[in-house]
This record gives sequence, C-alpha cells and structure tokens, in this order.
Amino acid sequence: MPLAEAVTRSFTMDLSAYPRWAVILAGAAVAAVALWLLMKVLKWTLWLLIGAVVLGGLGWAAWELLR
Repeated sequence: MPLAEAVTRSFTMDLSAYPRWAVILAGAAVAAVALWLLMKVLKWTLWLLIGAVVLGGLGWAAWELLR
C-alpha cells in the first residue's frame, strides 16, 4: 500500500443506519460523561492547589517566625 493511500484513508462510521434521535442521545451521553470526568479532574486539581497554598503559607509564616 502506498504511503499516500495510507495517509488519506480515515476512519469514519456511517451512522445513517441508526435513528437520528439515537445518535443525538448517544452523543449527548458521551459529552455528559466527558464533561463529568473533566469536572472531576478539575476538582482534584483545585484541591491540590488549595493544599499547596495552605502549605506554602504555613511554611512562609514559619520562616518569618524563625528568621
């Protein structure tokens, strides 16, 4: 198989065999799960940031007390 043919070939699914409402419902469900996962990751990132700020503030205060 030539390289040009391998590069131009793409993976697509023909969804015309499914009812339109089912495709929309499945797409909305996938988007909702992706958004939920993104929110979970952002929540844990925020907690880590808050912890870093608290630890940094405590460390800075201890440094100023001991200096």
